[in-house]
Amino acid sequence: MTKMSWTAGTQCVAKADHRKAKAGELLYHKGDILTIIDSSSRKGFYEAKHNSTGEEGLISASNVREREALRVDPSLSLMPWFHGKISGPEAVNKLQPAEDGLFLVRESIRHPGDYVLCISVCGEVIHYRVIYQDNKLTIDNTQFFYNLIDMIEFYSKNKGSIATTLLKPKQKHGTKSAELELSKTGWLLDITNLTLGENIGEGEFGAVYEGEYMGQKVAVKTIKCDVTAQAFLQETTVMTKLQHKNLVRLLGVILHKGLHIVTELMTKGNLVNFLRTRGRSVVNSAQLIRFSLDVCEGMEYLESKKLVHRDLAARNVLVSDDSVAKVSDFGLTKVDSKTSDKAKLPIKWTAPEALKKEKFSTKSDVWSYGVLLWEIFSYGRQPYPKMSLKEVKDKVEAGYRMEAPEECPPGVYLLMRLCWEQEPRRRPGFPKLREKLEREVSRLSPGSEHREGVGSGSGC
Repeated sequence: MTKMSWTAGTQCVAKADHRKAKAGELLYHKGDILTIIDSSSRKGFYEAKHNSTGEEGLISASNVREREALRVDPSLSLMPWFHGKISGPEAVNKLQPAEDGLFLVRESIRHPGDYVLCISVCGEVIHYRVIYQDNKLTIDNTQFFYNLIDMIEFYSKNKGSIATTLLKPKQKHGTKSAELELSKTGWLLDITNLTLGENIGEGEFGAVYEGEYMGQKVAVKTIKCDVTAQAFLQETTVMTKLQHKNLVRLLGVILHKGLHIVTELMTKGNLVNFLRTRGRSVVNSAQLIRFSLDVCEGMEYLESKKLVHRDLAARNVLVSDDSVAKVSDFGLTKVDSKTSDKAKLPIKWTAPEALKKEKFSTKSDVWSYGVLLWEIFSYGRQPYPKMSLKEVKDKVEAGYRMEAPEECPPGVYLLMRLCWEQEPRRRPGFPKLREKLEREVSRLSPGSEHREGVGSGSGC
C-alpha cells in the first residue's frame, strides 16, 4: 500500500518525534500509533487520530509508516534461543565460533523436566542446570522465574550468579525472533508505558487486568506459561490483520515475564454476564437484536477474510462502554481449511461435523452463532439446560434442537433453526443472516437506531 492510497482506518507508526506542531497539526512521539481519519486538502498530509490520547490533527505522510500486519508464520518464536532436547556436546557445537555471552537453552536429557542454560565465556561453554520446582525455575535457589522468557530477560540485564550477562542468543535453525518481527511491524509495546490496574478476569491460560497504556484505558491478557504464550502468539498474529467496529481491537503486545496481549478495554464485560446481571427489566428485545447484529457483522467480516473463529459463544463477546458488542478471543481462529488440532472444543457450541470429523468452516461458526443467539434471547442462560455433554452430543447428532427461549421473536428462532441445519451447506452465511436481522431491527424499532434499554441496572 503506497502512502497516497491510505484510507480511513489505516494504522500508522510515527517514524520520528513531532513535538513542535503548527496550528492544526498533531503532536506525537516516535513509535506512537496513529489512525488515519481522512486525506487532507494539504498535500502530503492526512487527518489522523492519536490512538493513545484520542487527539486529532494533521500528520505528514513522510513522517509515518504503515503498521503492517504480521504474517502467520509457524517459525515465529518467542524463544528462538530454545533448542529443545539436544545433548551437551551438540550445544557446544552450536555455540561455535566461541563468543562471550553467546547462549542457548536446551532441555535436560539427564534430568527430565529441567533445562540447561549454555553460555560461551572465554572460549569455553558453561552449562547451568535450570531446576523446575514449585512451578518456578531457578539456577541458584536465590533467583526464581515464572518461565524461560522471564529467566532470559533477567540474565540479559543482570549477571547474577552466572559467569556473564547473556549478550547474544543462538537462534535455533528455522526460527525467527517474534520480538524482532513485532518490533519491525510496530506491534511491540513498551512495558514502561503500561500501568496495570485491578484483575478483571481469570482465564484458563492467565489473568486479565484493566490497565492504562499512554493515557488510554486498556485490557491486558497476561500469559506466563511460555508454551501457552507461544500458542497465543498465533491469536496475536491473526488480530494484527483485523480492523472492524465489531471485533475487539488489538493495540499491541508486550514481552515481559511472558506475553501480554493489550487490547481496547470493554468496560461492560462479556455478553453472558451483561445479560444475566440486567435481565428483561433493563435490556429490551430491540437491544438483543442489536447485539445479535453486532456479532453477525463482526463474523461477516471474519468470513470475508476467510477466517474461522471456532470458539464463538456469548462468553467470547465483549460489550463496550456505549453498549456495542464485539467478538473477541481469537485463540482458536484459523484460516478456513480442513486442518485441525486437538484443542479442547466447547461441545455445546460446536457443530456436529466439527465434533465428529473435525471439519471447521464458516458454516460451523454459523452453527455456533445459532447457539449464541439462543444465549442472547434467554438472557445468558447456559445452552441445553440440565443436559450432560454426552447427552448434548448424542441428541444433537440424532436431530434434537433446543426450544425457543421465552418471549423470543418467532423470526429470530427461525434463524436459530436455520443455523442448526444438520447439513453445513444448508446453513445461511453471515451476509444472509445480517440481512434477516436488519429486517428484525426495523420491525422491532421502527425509525429508531439508538441503543435502547441499556445503561441502568446492576452490574454497570
